[in-house]
Amino acid sequence: MPTARGSFDVTIEPEPPYLEEGGLKLNLNRVQKQYRGDMVGSARAHMLAAYTATPGSAGYVAVEHFSGTVNGKRGSLALQHSGTMGRGEAVLAVSVVPDSGGGELAGISGTLEINSQDSGHTYVFEYELA
Repeated sequence: MPTARGSFDVTIEPEPPYLEEGGLKLNLNRVQKQYRGDMVGSARAHMLAAYTATPGSAGYVAVEHFSGTVNGKRGSLALQHSGTMGRGEAVLAVSVVPDSGGGELAGISGTLEINSQDSGHTYVFEYELA
């Protein structure tokens, strides 16, 4: 299975919460990314986040649109995110939305692993092209 590896910068612009009740806060965030490495390009996303009163516990869902190159193939694709954090223990699933690939990325499927560290964000994208 082909793999793309690299890093990305992310900018998150939170909107004011649309619900705050009993220690729960829900808000929408606008996200922009710049990918480097085997994926070169930019992405935009909307992220819906839930923050709880318990430190380290939260959840989010997002849909991201990437445009650029993956291992030299030019095109675009959509990624669906689902993440939870329970008292600091994170679970994240990011996968290509079926049939979302365009250009030379038409027919792409796969999963993206994101790693966050103090030094920044890295990714490992395992994919297949039909």
